[in-house]
Amino acid sequence: MIEMPEVRGKLTHGRALADLTWLRVGGPADVLFQPADVQDLQDFLAALDPEVSVFPMGVGSNLIVRDGGLRAVVVRMGRGFNHISIDGRRVTAGVAALDAHVARKAAEAGVDLTFLRTIPGAIGGAVRMNAGCYGSYVADVFVEATAITREGKLVKLSADDLNFQYRQTDLPEGWVIVEAVLEGEAGDPAELAERMEHQLAKRDETQPTKDRSAGSTFRNPAGFSSTGRSDDVHDLKAWKVIDDAGMRGARIGGAQMSEKHSNFMINTGGATAADLENLGEEVRKKVFEQSGLTLEWEIKRVGEF
Repeated sequence: MIEMPEVRGKLTHGRALADLTWLRVGGPADVLFQPADVQDLQDFLAALDPEVSVFPMGVGSNLIVRDGGLRAVVVRMGRGFNHISIDGRRVTAGVAALDAHVARKAAEAGVDLTFLRTIPGAIGGAVRMNAGCYGSYVADVFVEATAITREGKLVKLSADDLNFQYRQTDLPEGWVIVEAVLEGEAGDPAELAERMEHQLAKRDETQPTKDRSAGSTFRNPAGFSSTGRSDDVHDLKAWKVIDDAGMRGARIGGAQMSEKHSNFMINTGGATAADLENLGEEVRKKVFEQSGLTLEWEIKRVGEF
């Protein structure tokens, strides 16, 4: 058993992770740590054996934990990390604040971060993955983030430090983001609220929001997300190349590519992580055979088979 430093938060050995992910699959973590606050997390990381892997986990919305679980300390931030405050057009959000809540609170204050409203997950993951839709990305509104290094030091990160790209950043291994500052354009609260309602209606119409999924499975080969505009082209969208390869609705065990949106992988009930990952790999193979394109996973896959 890994020796753990003293903490004020909660440490759980051998904690199953399936119920902490949206897809409801995966084995246990060696240890799950839920820190009480930033200082608790700093002290813990500073005292933890440097050989021990650390995996920061958000709300598990874009994640497959493999069936063998994670040989790591999984750090999961909760109530002490979900604050949202607004000063002018700047919005400061804790890592565990849900994207949808940040968008709503900002809109009420007349700040346009509406693109976050339909993105599943929390701000930590949104920054880490440069989340975006309708042609807007976290990189467009990012001011700075606060993170804790693997050695327990508190650092400020600029956009240059993170090197934002399509669906990825250069956050060092084991570093944990604890807060982000975003700055949106000024807008009329009523208009922003109306725009978000429209976005939600469109999402519910086109995506399997009532099924157990993890959002988009693969990155768009085009290298950008949907713009939402009428002139948006679909030739290099992941869903289009999956359709062209005949994989809409494809199944392995309890895993299925959604009939409603073919770039959404769903757990129809009883799927294992292996079912989901094997189905994803089969989709990648068929797409490559059909179009010569190599789909890149957007869902993060971690742990042991």
